[in-house]
Amino acid sequence: MGILEFLKGAAGQVVTGGKAYKAWVALLIAMIVVGLVGYSHQWNHGLIATNMRDQVTWAFYIGNFTFLVGVAAAAVLLVVPAYVYHWKPIKEVVVLGELLAISALIMCLMFILVDMGRPDRLTHIMPGPGKPNWPQSMLSWDALVLNLYLILNLVVVSHILYRAYRGQEYAKWFVVPLVLFSIPAAVGIHTVTAFLYAGMAARPYWNAGILAPKFIASAFSSGPAVMIILFQILRKTTAMEIKDEAIQKVAELMAYAMFFNLFLLGAEIFKEYYSHTEHLLYTQYYWQGIGKHQALVPYAWLSLGCSVTAFLIFVVPAGRRNWVTLNIGAVLIFAGVYIEKGMGLVIPGMTPDTLGEIYEYRPSAVEWMVAVGVFGMGALVFTTLVNVAVPIMMGTLRAKGAPVVPVGAQGAEAGH
Repeated sequence: MGILEFLKGAAGQVVTGGKAYKAWVALLIAMIVVGLVGYSHQWNHGLIATNMRDQVTWAFYIGNFTFLVGVAAAAVLLVVPAYVYHWKPIKEVVVLGELLAISALIMCLMFILVDMGRPDRLTHIMPGPGKPNWPQSMLSWDALVLNLYLILNLVVVSHILYRAYRGQEYAKWFVVPLVLFSIPAAVGIHTVTAFLYAGMAARPYWNAGILAPKFIASAFSSGPAVMIILFQILRKTTAMEIKDEAIQKVAELMAYAMFFNLFLLGAEIFKEYYSHTEHLLYTQYYWQGIGKHQALVPYAWLSLGCSVTAFLIFVVPAGRRNWVTLNIGAVLIFAGVYIEKGMGLVIPGMTPDTLGEIYEYRPSAVEWMVAVGVFGMGALVFTTLVNVAVPIMMGTLRAKGAPVVPVGAQGAEAGH
């Protein structure tokens, strides 16, 4: 009965909100409809409706998938100070980071689904109906770790919110081991995704040992940038108090991650240009272009400019403490890593193709529509989850007669 009561209360809260909330949800539903229209066209005509061709078989969808894996993994930046060091300002908002991870993982899986062309082939990697070829297949490993991390976050968040709804503290013996396990799991989802690229010996642009640490560094830059913006929005639109110290700590951690990301990028560029082998062609296509083929060059330098500018803002404490420059830096690093993980990672890896042909790929209108729908669905999932979680965390949504147990305060005294 307790679980049914909790689900009923959560369902009622989902449809509860003011005009701004309802207008926002209506906008997200409209985005989803746009995505469905685009996907319907793709379903009827096949992947030829996209601009992917035999030369470029991974493109906009896979770029978004790779970026969002990083956003999901970035929740670990809240978990470590909250549950390892018991730092109270972060512990009060760590649930929000886990909700963001859940939303990002759902979008990841949706981008994989729309990229398949034939979604029924998803069963091919499922044990039982299909043959996942595990453990040899990196694709099977990727599916395994992504779904495991999604389930892990769902279990932890559901338990914490359910117990708070009932006026009880969460069971530390149950939650803490799972949360601590989520740290290597978060690193693992992006590491396995990097191995999926790096394991392709026929794609020299990806076949690099530093790809996995570079993925982790960029994830710990871009994911927290999303959190910084969301935390500010949430404390203005909800009754939840998110302390400045929490946001400032996230920004400080971002500065370290951005330095490491830029360092690895520099090391990668040095290796390619200094060795000057035939494999330089792929890096050259991205940064300089090849002959008249210059489609990606503006993206390359825009991404680098955004990332360097954001790093200079965040590395200076005054830049992190000023809300204007903080938000500018967050937007810049988001843009820089988004371009780097999309246009800068996927397309140059396939251009030129194995026969030396250069196909200038640009996302089609259908791909943009589908992406709008996927991001709309992810934002809707996050919005509804937050609309349920925040009242429970604040103690305003709880079982009848249950005492108020603020989620963020539980276990915080352990660090003092």
